[in-house]
Amino acid sequence: MSPLSTREVCQRLRDAALGVCVLRRIAQESGAGQMSVEIDGWHLSLDFDSQRLHHCLQCRCPEGRVWTLDTTQRFGTDPVSLLSTWELAQIERLLARAD
Repeated sequence: MSPLSTREVCQRLRDAALGVCVLRRIAQESGAGQMSVEIDGWHLSLDFDSQRLHHCLQCRCPEGRVWTLDTTQRFGTDPVSLLSTWELAQIERLLARAD
């Protein structure tokens, strides 16, 4: 089974930003600023400080494929960095409501 790509995870976030898929909070994680959300069966762990979405830390799709943030890589490996300014603002608005 191949791992999820950054673009696949970004597409889930885009779908939520556009209202195609529903984003719902699952839990506040133990780490400060970490939130778990679900988007159509996809589980994402996000670095969110109640106003700004910084990173997607991990994502698992319904089929069990996983994507994990690799902090050793350069710019562009985080799905959040691929979002447009408008998409990012929409996701932050949805996360603030879910908080």
